[in-house]
Amino acid sequence: MSAPFVPPFVVAVDGPSGSGKSSTARGVAQRLGLAYLDTGAMYRALTWAMLERGVDLSDAEAIAKAAADVVLRSGTDPQGPTIEADGVDVSGPIRGSDVTSNVSIVAAVPAVRAILVQAQRSAINEAATGIVVEGRDIGTAVAPEAPVKVYLVADAAARARRRASELGHDDHDATQEALARRDHLDSSRTASPLAMADDAILIDGTDLTLDEVIDTVVALVEERRS
Repeated sequence: MSAPFVPPFVVAVDGPSGSGKSSTARGVAQRLGLAYLDTGAMYRALTWAMLERGVDLSDAEAIAKAAADVVLRSGTDPQGPTIEADGVDVSGPIRGSDVTSNVSIVAAVPAVRAILVQAQRSAINEAATGIVVEGRDIGTAVAPEAPVKVYLVADAAARARRRASELGHDDHDATQEALARRDHLDSSRTASPLAMADDAILIDGTDLTLDEVIDTVVALVEERRS
């Protein structure tokens, strides 16, 4: 295992849904002995809490008010990351269709992003040996000073196959349409839209194995560290 980095060493992994961010980020963190933070899970957990509380998701002010009261806890062990909302383990429920279809709405609320960006920066500061953080605005908004920034993409069909597999069904066409809608919402929102940082390295994982993508990112980290 590589020697610990001087904290806080941040590896920012951004990209659209289904591009392989989570698997890549966890793999890199495990390989290098770093912490791991799934910021998408945080937005999903907050969306789950909104649905549980019956918050009107067409009312941004109501979302903002309710979000301020939700207690989120994100475990950063890449071997077994955890996510809790108000003391409830929501790692399973946040992957359901209700959360998936509404998370972009909740994530677009500026107050929500402000709350979670603060929480994400706190997690980064608490990572003694460094951390791999994955999401959609890590390199541009959460940790723009990160020494390593990666923007991971894959073609639409590959992303649809991966996401359909995660959800346990084989309707690739419907999944691809849903991903396209999510991309539009994430990239067009006013607050911290999905975007590639100017100094990020673009990696197209369409024709690469997961190990090959991890190897590429690890090489970037080792190069930057040296």
